[in-house]
Amino acid sequence: MAEETNNSAVQETEEELTSFTTETNAGAGTGASTIAPGYGTGRRKEAIARVRLVPGSGKWTINGRTLEEFFPSRLQQREVNSPIVLLKLENKFDINVIVEGGGTTGQAGAIRLGVARALNAIDREANRPALKKAGFLTRDARVVERKKAGLHKARRAPQFSKR
Repeated sequence: MAEETNNSAVQETEEELTSFTTETNAGAGTGASTIAPGYGTGRRKEAIARVRLVPGSGKWTINGRTLEEFFPSRLQQREVNSPIVLLKLENKFDINVIVEGGGTTGQAGAIRLGVARALNAIDREANRPALKKAGFLTRDARVVERKKAGLHKARRAPQFSKR
């Protein structure tokens, strides 16, 4: 009799372990956000992105091109789309972006911040806690350090010769 209760307890714990996921956004976002138009501006390094969210089917337009054409790298596509995936709002918004300045990495970071700010503006109560916890509402302030006088680069000094 004691063995049967022990086995059932083991089976319950096994079921709990199999339902566990390592995804960081497993509990974040319910997908219950308000579906309304929104606007957000994002900046990263020298890049500036103006993002407009419109209720739609999930179509991306970046400077007149699709997401896959503008960012061939899957990593950058995932970075740009991460706030929408976090909140489970895929295929709910059409995203129109105008981005200028910087390189591809800076532009991807600027678009991500713009999308997160637009989602935050649409429904603050539902979206802000998850976006804030994931760090999507914080601007990345890291920029290239300036070159100093007497040095080759920002910190690279001329080679020293003792004799």
